[in-house]
Amino acid sequence: MDASTFRRMWDELLPVGRTENGYVRHSWTDADQSCRNWFRGQAEARDMAVETDRNGNLYAWWGPRRSRGAILTGSHFDSVPHGGAYDGPLGIVSAFLAVDALRERDATLQRPIGIAAFTEEEGGRFGVPCLGTRLMTGALDPDRARKLTDASGITLAEAMEAAGVDPGGLGPDPERLERLGAFVELHIEQGRALEADGDAVGVASAIWPHGRWRLTFTGEGNHAGTTLFADRRDPMLTFAFAVLAARKEARLAGGLATVGRVEVDPGATNAIAKRVDAWLDARAPDEATLNEIVSGLESKVGERAARDGTGFTSRAGSESPLVGFDEDLRDRVAALLGGAPVLPTGAGHDAGVLAAHVPTAMLFVRNETGVSHAPAETADDADCAAGVDALAAVLGDLAC
Repeated sequence: MDASTFRRMWDELLPVGRTENGYVRHSWTDADQSCRNWFRGQAEARDMAVETDRNGNLYAWWGPRRSRGAILTGSHFDSVPHGGAYDGPLGIVSAFLAVDALRERDATLQRPIGIAAFTEEEGGRFGVPCLGTRLMTGALDPDRARKLTDASGITLAEAMEAAGVDPGGLGPDPERLERLGAFVELHIEQGRALEADGDAVGVASAIWPHGRWRLTFTGEGNHAGTTLFADRRDPMLTFAFAVLAARKEARLAGGLATVGRVEVDPGATNAIAKRVDAWLDARAPDEATLNEIVSGLESKVGERAARDGTGFTSRAGSESPLVGFDEDLRDRVAALLGGAPVLPTGAGHDAGVLAAHVPTAMLFVRNETGVSHAPAETADDADCAAGVDALAAVLGDLAC
């Protein structure tokens, strides 16, 4: 694939959801609808049948969609708040271009090929990552999902209804899963391992176990200018300790921990807070290490809260176990790509959810800077074109 061919199609989608500070493409918003319309237009231009499943996931099919053993590829459109352009959309754009490449070779399908755009993968609006695939596989209760709210208090059910989609159908979709023979997701690498190795494309071996926890700190709201230190019950102090403790626990255990979101009540400059809510993201090479990080943090913060005279609670929001991708498929893909490097990732993906139900593989496209979930996220056009060639080779091998 010529890099200019990739660039022409990439530029069509690039303006959608772009702001002065990265991308805001949350699910069931105008930006999301624009992405969906673009998807339908690309599918229709290729005479691919389009459908939306009961959970809002979007599909385009080349070949009979009801056939078993279908090969599915794709990714997601939604972004983290003010994220980068490539995380998610690269896999969808590459999928359409890979279909073009196979058609140019007059490939004859033995199994249908589908392209998916899964909804709410990032959890950027409703707080639960991989929402569409979790619902599809039965990993998330549909009643709980319908009640999820965004920062404005809008429920998922209300957002779907506003977009013209019935939330009453949310839930497991075993028949669809049974029709799939394999799923292959192409994604920008979220790190610099490929850059260090000098390879444009790599293959995933596993996804680290990871999760999100809501940490709540409570105290006594009071005046910042009249309350003596000895009389304060300031939850901000306990929160600050928790941020540092999370990093320390993770470094000692060989994992990662991040607090990237915090809400303070009342949030006034001249007031001592009465409550702080923070969200912890923790990841590790194995589940025992992840549990060690979180339990160690909870213990130390509990002790600190007792000294500060504050309250502290921790509640799991989502937890994902270690995902090892299908070894036979992984090795087959790596060999097909001339011995492409195989590497693990600490980032979650829809592929990780589907891997428990369908043989699944992931391809990574080199990220020169390693920046992800931020406006500076980027990939070279030539590397993206190499990713399209790799995906086309894999899809052709599996479906033709």
